[in-house]
Amino acid sequence: MELDEETQHKIRELQMTEQNAQNFSLQKQAFQIELNEASSSLEETKKASGDIFKITGQIMIRANKEEIIKELEEKKEILSLRIKSIEKQEKLFIEKLEKLREEIENKLKNKKK
Repeated sequence: MELDEETQHKIRELQMTEQNAQNFSLQKQAFQIELNEASSSLEETKKASGDIFKITGQIMIRANKEEIIKELEEKKEILSLRIKSIEKQEKLFIEKLEKLREEIENKLKNKKK
């Protein structure tokens, strides 16, 4: 079955949109892992007594507990905002995907008639 130019364009657009949605999903997953690590580090830092150390590059240095707690809380906040932003974009891509699929299916059904 020969597809018209418009249908071929919609199929290419659908494929690109699917790829973008998948990329956002992977980014979101990476940020969620990072958020979990920051949360875990924050809990352990709050529980810790005595010296606190921080890895910077390839060295470990002594750090101020309050500063580390502040850094980790800020990191958690930033990661949460990034995740929310990605979720919004992901939702838009999913809506676009559904619309494109519907348009392509309708074109193909009409073509068969």
